[in-house]
Amino acid sequence: MTTSSNGRRKPPTIHDVAREAGVSRGTVSRFLNGGHYVSPAAGRAVESAIRKTGYVVNRHARSLSTGRSDSVAFLLTEPQEKFFEDPNFNVLLRGCTEHLARHDIPLLLMLASSEDDRRRLTRYITSGHVDGVLLVSNHSGDPVAAELRDAGIPLVACGKPVGLGSKVSYVAAADREGAQEMVRHLIARGRRRIAMVTGPLDTAGGPDRLAGYRDVLTEAGLPLDPALVVEGDYRRTGGEEAARRLLAQAPDLDAVFVASDLMALGVVNTLQQSGRSVPDDIAVGGFDDSAAATAGTPALTTMRQPYDRISAEMVRMLLAQIAGEDTAGVLLPTELVIRESA
Repeated sequence: MTTSSNGRRKPPTIHDVAREAGVSRGTVSRFLNGGHYVSPAAGRAVESAIRKTGYVVNRHARSLSTGRSDSVAFLLTEPQEKFFEDPNFNVLLRGCTEHLARHDIPLLLMLASSEDDRRRLTRYITSGHVDGVLLVSNHSGDPVAAELRDAGIPLVACGKPVGLGSKVSYVAAADREGAQEMVRHLIARGRRRIAMVTGPLDTAGGPDRLAGYRDVLTEAGLPLDPALVVEGDYRRTGGEEAARRLLAQAPDLDAVFVASDLMALGVVNTLQQSGRSVPDDIAVGGFDDSAAATAGTPALTTMRQPYDRISAEMVRMLLAQIAGEDTAGVLLPTELVIRESA
């Protein structure tokens, strides 16, 4: 930090960062605006120089010169209570916040719980208050994604947006393949009456996980019994209710594949209350490998979603769009995590 003629210390500038990092001012500027065409070594040098000099971006000045807000929205189209109940949303929010922080970009959390909320937030976003949107939990028929896309707002969805095909960029886990691996695991454990609690079928992941379940039953020559499938809502209470329905419809079931760990906790609770032992009587497999997977007894066998990679890819793709680049869909592999429940 330099000193002015009146003895006051001047805040560090982009020139100070460039000098400390041993790079050009243009390299620092490109790093601060998304890191495009900046080598990893130069990026690390700039990051180190920013920390050492204490440089802080003058966002007001930069927004006037670039026409950008230098902020990004994390838009969740779910009831507020679901944000606090489901650990996956918090993991994604934390990951996106951390990855954006490396570019000195703040993340604004927006919860659209109702149609009025969605209209209000869409107006806010399309008025230029954010440079782009990370969209989480979009539902089929929800106009938000299409409206933002049509308005030219840079947008990346978490999960394949149902009904929008390739019109919206997305980052998703390989839901269908993950479901296939879990059902094959249950079959390998000797289970033959395998039920499923799906996610909501109007959301990303719901239809693909159900399709993966059906793929493997057909592959194994097992019947596709409608009594063995119940739609859930990704809540623990929804899992409890789904398990009650399954026990009434198919009391001879010997395994349940559940499309989220939080619902799986509810399923296990209901099974145990009914006198069934997990996994001796009925094996249970979840999906996510969230904090919920180890929150109960027995700990859940589940499919791990790579949340840190999902967050990193969403941020990378959104910054690329903001910089004017085209992006498409990205699928990331899941991983079977075997614990006591199956």
